[in-house]
Amino acid sequence: TVWVNTYNVYDPSASFGGFKRSGFGRELGSAALHHYTEVKSVIQSLA
Repeated sequence: TVWVNTYNVYDPSASFGGFKRSGFGRELGSAALHHYTEVKSVIQSLA
């Protein structure tokens, strides 16, 4: 990693990680968000 005039700043749209067996997958970004979350529907009565 190369930092120029900044340190530890990530673009949320850019994921970090490798492909196939090169690591643990993608981190930081929408790919990681989709990996660690799941869709859930909640219905609440307003009365």
